[in-house]
Amino acid sequence: MGKNKLQKFADMAAYPHVFEYPYSVAENVPFEMKGKWHEKFFKNSNPIVLELGCGRGEYTVGLGRMFPDKNFIAVDIKGARMWSGATESISEGLTNVAFLRTNIEIIERFFAEGEVSEIWLTFSDPQMKKATKRLTSTYFMNRYRQFLKPDGIIHVKTDSNFMFTYTRYMIEENKLPVLFITEDLYHSNLVDDILGIKTYYEQQWLDRGLSIKYIKFALPQDGVLKEPDVEIELDSYRSYNRSKRSGLQSSK
Repeated sequence: MGKNKLQKFADMAAYPHVFEYPYSVAENVPFEMKGKWHEKFFKNSNPIVLELGCGRGEYTVGLGRMFPDKNFIAVDIKGARMWSGATESISEGLTNVAFLRTNIEIIERFFAEGEVSEIWLTFSDPQMKKATKRLTSTYFMNRYRQFLKPDGIIHVKTDSNFMFTYTRYMIEENKLPVLFITEDLYHSNLVDDILGIKTYYEQQWLDRGLSIKYIKFALPQDGVLKEPDVEIELDSYRSYNRSKRSGLQSSK
């Protein structure tokens, strides 16, 4: 029988590579690692890569194994899920992996200017009702700019046609450099070890016959970002552990 939530939270509180700063804490306590991740935690100058909305942390752990010359930080608010990756990484002795439990809406509080090189958004909730909640909205792009290196890279991997289409329109509206884009990753010519890492839920979607979409683009620091003014067809299916995607009236 698996551990219950209380035991998982107790484990997380004791793990040296887990940092927990939900809203109530972050409002009152400055984050001591901001601007000092290289010096105080990783103890190297290797590039830092974030996975935002990491769920169980499979992608972060997988990337940490593949790239010992990079540092990876998984971010999510749901500690019981994050426990899986945090436990796996510490049992394997991965010193280039950390976990940050906090709300992504305040992500800029935890990293200094130019401290992060790449961001992975793996199967983010498409948030079809409100654009400012989408992790690829200009609302979040402006936050990412506060800590990404100039022309930092953003990876988006999703099962949602809505999320993919919205992100594509956002990129086009702001003329952001696209490095790769595909509507069917596993039938493209780009399937490699990195993109081949499959999360628990991704495998469920693949088993249901859904195609996986992927976009890789750069985020320059200059220019005012504009939200795309478009109507997008809504996803018609119910995704795992998310509210029903059909029955919504607008993409705005």
